[in-house]
This record gives sequence, structure tokens and C-alpha cells, in this order.
Amino acid sequence: MKFLLAAMNAKYIHSNLGIYCLKAYGEKWREQRGNEGEDFVPWNIEIGEYTINHQMDDILRDIYRRKPDAVGLSCYIWNLSYVMNLVRDLPKILPDTEIWLGGPEVSYNAETLLREEPGIKGIMMGEGEDTFLQIINVYEHVKPEERPKAFSAIEGLAVRGAEGEICVRPLSKAVDMNRIPFPYTDLEQLENRIIYYESSRGCPFSCSYCLSSLDKSVRYRDLELVKKELEFFLEKKVPQVKFVDRTFNCSRSRTLEIWTYLRDHDNGVTNFHFEISADLLNQEEIELIKTMRPGLIQLEIGVQSTNENTIKEIRRTTDLQKLSQAVDQINALGNVHQHLDLIAGLPWEGYESFQNSFNQVFAMKPKQLQLGFLKVLKGSYMEEMAVEYGLKYQCQPPYEVLGTKWIDYGEILKLKAVEEMVEVYYNSGQFEKTMEELQRDSRTPFDLFYELSLFYEKQGLKGKSHSRMARYEILYDFIRENFPYKKEVYGDLLVFDLYWRENLKSRPAFARDQSLYRNRVRKFFQAEQEERRYLKEGYDGCTAVQMMRMAHLEVFGQGRAVLFDYKNRDPLTYNGRAYEIGSWQEQ
Repeated sequence: MKFLLAAMNAKYIHSNLGIYCLKAYGEKWREQRGNEGEDFVPWNIEIGEYTINHQMDDILRDIYRRKPDAVGLSCYIWNLSYVMNLVRDLPKILPDTEIWLGGPEVSYNAETLLREEPGIKGIMMGEGEDTFLQIINVYEHVKPEERPKAFSAIEGLAVRGAEGEICVRPLSKAVDMNRIPFPYTDLEQLENRIIYYESSRGCPFSCSYCLSSLDKSVRYRDLELVKKELEFFLEKKVPQVKFVDRTFNCSRSRTLEIWTYLRDHDNGVTNFHFEISADLLNQEEIELIKTMRPGLIQLEIGVQSTNENTIKEIRRTTDLQKLSQAVDQINALGNVHQHLDLIAGLPWEGYESFQNSFNQVFAMKPKQLQLGFLKVLKGSYMEEMAVEYGLKYQCQPPYEVLGTKWIDYGEILKLKAVEEMVEVYYNSGQFEKTMEELQRDSRTPFDLFYELSLFYEKQGLKGKSHSRMARYEILYDFIRENFPYKKEVYGDLLVFDLYWRENLKSRPAFARDQSLYRNRVRKFFQAEQEERRYLKEGYDGCTAVQMMRMAHLEVFGQGRAVLFDYKNRDPLTYNGRAYEIGSWQEQ
């Protein structure tokens, strides 16, 4: 007999920690086989991971070929509509397969879903490990005709009883974090994907838009167990491990111990991602960060808004001054990739207020500024306050904001256009020098990205797929229209940004003619072959011709010569190393 745990992730690079935890928990803690009895029927637990970009036919085909006797589907705001399609179609091809749901998107309206969808056998509400274990035990030890009664007695489950009535039994106690087995043994199926890891559950804060705020007690996994599991990731040289702990640094002593362990056991490859509250960081933690390899850790910091009324209304306790100071200190270290988050559509945050929040957070110079839009999650306090806030949001997942008393849909659309420009021209990290100069020439950073979005719309460029080179050419056209007096300066900056990232096979039309410098460039590399003043590491045994192919020398305005070294890249930005060679005036 087979129970298939299936997940539909947002992208291939993602993985679903939840179903791996359920499988590990079910396999370890199921009743011992020595006490099975004559009615025992063994069940195997399998994993199936897909993405929302898969064709539904492909997913149906795979599940059909596996022939599960029961299937559990993991439900989130990004995949619920796809899951419900499966709920309605699977019974047509596998009529005897029982369908179970679980996850945050179905935990708060389980009874309603059971009434609306006859294809659902039951719904696991909240933490699912103990609930899933009991479901497996019922399947293995209870006769089919007696199972409805047995299922209806399980805590954390909403299910149809023996008479067809809906029985809802919430969990009475939380899962012991130390009883959850380490979910990863074979990483072959997770190659080239982000590995998610959980060392705590719950959150000490009460943000009104977040479901983690409903569990105000924070429960931790034993530190020695955490270290042992982190050692596994380090030994396997996993590219990235993303901690899903909601506020990782809410315990200072624990943060210091885990970060110290990672620093002392660094394998030079693995990156660890943490979601933190920067205003909680103290000097001891920052001094520890200072000693880490560049790229060892990555920090995601939720600012959400700088409007004090908004922060108070959403029940956050952020100290913006401390947050800004901590971000500045970490930026100065130059070894950590920091992401700062904003949420549009929060109460008391109108269009102008959001512009102010954007500009203040942008001034903190994060590596990425992630501009998100409020999702009105079922079961959250934000959902309860929807009427009072005049909150309008999508009726289908992801329940994204459409407007509030403070911001209308037209303004939301403007922010979405700004978000797209921020993703392309800032978060990509591919236009760094050009964008720095454009910010100085613009009234505010927000104005710059908004004007860019208007240019895209006016030129009919929105909604189209553009190559990397096309993005540079579009930006140059924007510059020619808005800053014609500096087009040569900006042309140089764009070329610098292009070569900083990669050695181009073809040059853009706005690049300066380099034919005057060909002989001098050739002589430079011949001298470099002999003297090795710049190109040292990674160029052993290379001839001048080989180095010319592996590196690039560009001459900008006023004869400014810059050498780009692609063998030695910045571990945070992946840009090559740039050397100022000196002034090569035209001859």
C-alpha cells in the first residue's frame, strides 16, 4: 500500500520541507512491526515534487503511474488553485485513491472545504507530523470499514465521520521539535535546489498579516542536534541552506552559537540564509559577522514600512533607527548579502507614504530591495480587520491587495510597475554603476524607477521578454531622452557594468570605438605575460593571447583604462575584479 506526499512548488529550484518532515516522522515513529497483529497492512510513504509551471496533464500522469492508495497534497497561497484542480480530477482517474490536504492555506477553513469538495477525504490542520503518523497507523492497523471512526478521533484533523458528519479536532499540544527526525538523507533528488531547514517554530512577534504570529511561543530544536544536521549540509557542500525560522535572531545566545559554528566549520561553498530582525542585533553579533567568509550568510530583513502609524497598526515593534544602524554596519563589512523587504497595501500607508518608505529603505543600500504586496491570509488578524481598513483583495489565492482606505488600485498598479523596474535594474545587480549615477541625477530613487516604468509603457516595452543586452539598450534610450547632456558619461557606465559581469562576445552600439587602442592592448597583455602585475591567480601558464580571451581591457572617456578579471569574482555580486590601469590618452 502506498501514501504519496505531493507538493507543487512555485519554482523548480524550491523544495518542500513539509512533506520531507512528514515522511521522516511517519517512518520513524510508526508502531513497531513486532506488534503488528493479523490486521496489519504495511504502507510505503513516497515523495512527489512538482511545480506550478508543470502541465497539469504531466502531474496527473505521474500520480496515476505511481498508483497511490492515498495522496497528501501540500497547500499554500501560490499553489491552491492547482491543488484544487487535482482534487477534482484525481478521483476521475484514481477513484479509490483517498485525498488528504494539509498546509497553511487549508488549516483555517477546513470544515468549509470539506463541505464544498466531496473529493477530499480529510484535512490536516496546523503542524502535521503527529497527525500524519496517526493517519498512517490507522491505515496500517484498522480495517477499512472501521477507519472513519478511527480517523475522526485524531487530533489536528478535519474529516468525515462514520455517518458522513464532519468532525473537526484541533491540536491540543504542539509537536516536540526534537522528535522530528532530520528529513534529509539522500540529496540526489535535491541537486541544484535550495534546501530548507527549520531550527525553531513560532514567532515572538504579532504581525497582523502573518500566520506565524498566531503561535506566539517559540519552540527550539536542541542546539547539539542542529549542529549535527548543519554538519551534514557542510559535508555535502550544499550550495544554499535556507532557514525557515520566522525570526531567527530572537534568541541572542542561540544566534551566536549557530553563527559561530558555521564560521568555524565553513566549507567555503555553502551559503546560509536567515530571516532576522536587524534592530535586535547587538555589537557582539555584528563583530561575529565581521569574521565570516564573504557569502557565508545572507540576511533577509523585513522592514515592511517606515510609517510609524503603520508599524503600530500591524503590531510590529521595529526600532527603525537601530535597524538602519545595524544595516549600515553590516554593509560596511562588505561580506554579507542583505535583502530588505517592504510591503505595499498595509493600513495607514498611502501612495505618498509608501514612496517615503521606499526612499528611506533604499537609502540603507541593501543588495536587494524586495517590494511585495500584502496577502490577506486566512486566519490572520489582517483578514479580521478587512472591513475596517476598507481592504479589497483578490478572492482567489494569493489574496493580494487591490486597494484600501489609503491606497487605490490605480496606485497599486503604479507600485507594481516600480517593482518590475527595481527587479530588473537594481535587484539584478547588473547596472550598479549606472544606477548609482542615475540616482544622483534623479529627485528621489522612487521617482527614478517610476519614470523608468513610464518609459517602458510609452515605448510599448511592458510585458515583453527582453535579453540582458536589450535591457542595457533600453536604459541607454531612457538616458538619451532624459539626460542627453550626459549620454557619453552614461554610455561609459553602461559599458563598465556590462564588462564587469561578463566578457562580451558582441559590443553594444553605444560603446566607444576601441580600434585606436588595439596595439596598446596587445602590448599590455604581452607585458602581463612576463610581469604578472594584475592577472595572477587563475592564469598560471597562460600566454598573452589566452589572457586576452579570458580577461578584458576597456578604454573609456579621457583614456581611462580598466582591466576586468573574470577568474577572481566578488563572492557577493559575482562581478569580476576591475583594475584601474591608468590614463591612456588617444594617440
